[in-house]
Parts: sequence; structure tokens; C-alpha cells
Amino acid sequence: MSGAVDLSVLKERAEAERMRANAPAGPAGEAPGAPGAVPEGASIVDVTEATFEQDVVARSGQQLVVAALWTARSASSVQVTEFMEQLAAQAAGAWTLARIDVDAAPRIAQAFGAQSVPMLIALAGGQPVSAVEGPQPPEELVAWLTEITSKLGLPAPELGEQPEPEADPRMVAAEELMNAGDLDGALAAYEAIVAVEPGNTEAASVARNLTFMKRAQAHDPAVVQTAEPGDVEAQLAAADVLLLGQRPEQAFDRIIDLVRTGDADVKATARARLLELFELFDPAEPFVVAARRKLATALY
Repeated sequence: MSGAVDLSVLKERAEAERMRANAPAGPAGEAPGAPGAVPEGASIVDVTEATFEQDVVARSGQQLVVAALWTARSASSVQVTEFMEQLAAQAAGAWTLARIDVDAAPRIAQAFGAQSVPMLIALAGGQPVSAVEGPQPPEELVAWLTEITSKLGLPAPELGEQPEPEADPRMVAAEELMNAGDLDGALAAYEAIVAVEPGNTEAASVARNLTFMKRAQAHDPAVVQTAEPGDVEAQLAAADVLLLGQRPEQAFDRIIDLVRTGDADVKATARARLLELFELFDPAEPFVVAARRKLATALY
């Protein structure tokens, strides 16, 4: 992503903040609510909008800086940042971890174009050179950082032995609601997690599945036999029932027939529903791959 972000947009804001605080800019120290204390030997700074220019942009002209965008509202962003702190401690000052609380510094997140947290951005020479967004397992973070440090001749990070991640209490509570049969409550809980943490793919996936299950269970199973060929809503309902009954190929074929024979509005409605159902599965599933080919043929 080299050159993709104009980091100068925060300079004017930073200067104004410095003047208002009537204090020189410098390392911010540990901010309240930061993921963790600075490990011994690590180069870690907590960055504000006022210190961004010095602690991130200027510093990256001298050494690699990894900016970690996080929020206390996202457990996964805290976990990722804490793991990056461990890697920074390993590096013993070879590069700097810049922790940025997006709630306290929203303009920085905006400058980086962050859609969700956690987000990590590597900067060198005053510009972003690579970024990764969303929750990532430790081995993926190590691989990402290794690729960057190897190009700069810096020591490669080591994964080391990782403790079992703590369960997210929000996810545990949502799962308990689902297991108790409270689909409405579970769906609301998962959607609340996604609203705060758009990068939480697990919560988003379960929410999609629950949304589908609620809709499919509301249909009369007899619709599979009674749906008329030209009745769009009935055919979509029949597809839901078939999919709920573990017959995805037949479900997809019902909707593809609507795409093939319907007018422009019907095609658009059917295509949107089919793409929604595809998201319930691994895209590499053979029946999904086959259905995508059929959809392309039906459209063109």
C-alpha cells in the first residue's frame, strides 16, 4: 500500500493539539486503557493525534514503525495488539510499535482508511508499505511481519509458544442464547458484536446463518411442492426450505431458474438472494463453484 495514504492530513491537527496542550510533542507513554504495559526492552509508544507526526511519520523515517489501530470495545483488537507487543519486545528496539486507540484518535483511523479494527500498518521512510486488517492468528501476523523485516534487514520475529486465547465473553453469551434456542436473542447479540467490530468474521458468519435459519424455519415446507414457476417469493421460499434440508444444489437451481427466465427486476432479486446464500458456505465447496458457473451462464 506504499503511497496509498496521505499522512500529511493530520499535521495541521497535530500542531493545533500541541498548542492547545501547551506542551512539546514527544513519546506519549502508556495511555489509560492501553492493551498492556510496555515490555522490557521493547520500543512501544501510545500515539495521539497530537503526537502522530513525530511518533509515527517522522520516526518511520529512521526505523520501521508498525502502527496498531485498536479499541477497548474490540477484544480481538486488544489481543492482536498485545501479541504485537510481544514481537516488539523480541525486536529489542529494532522497530517501534505505535499503539493507536481509534476512539481517542479517530482522525488517524480515517487517514489510514481503516474500515475495522484491529488494523496493522507498517511504515518505512514516512510512508505505509504494508497493512493487514481484521483479526489474524499469531502465525499470520508473524509471517506478515517477517516479510517486511526481511526486506529491511531486521531480525525476523519468532512465533514462540502461544497461550490458549481467552474466550470472548460476548461470543460465549451469544452462543449460550443460541444453544438455549433463543435465536432472536442470539442474532441480536451477534449483530451487536459485528456493529462494534465489523472485522469479527466469526460473529458475522453466525449472524448470517441465524438470519437464514429464522427465515427458512418460518416457511411452510410444503412450498417446495406448491410453488408456481412464476411465483418469485414462493420459489425463494422453496429454495430456503431445500437448503435447510441439506439440499443446496436443488435450492440453488431453483433460484438460478428465476435468473434465467425472469425480467430484469426478478433477475436482480434472485441474484442477490443467491449471492446471500453462497455466503453461508465455503466458496471452495464444489456445489457453490458449480452454482456460480450456472449463475454466470444464466446472466450472460
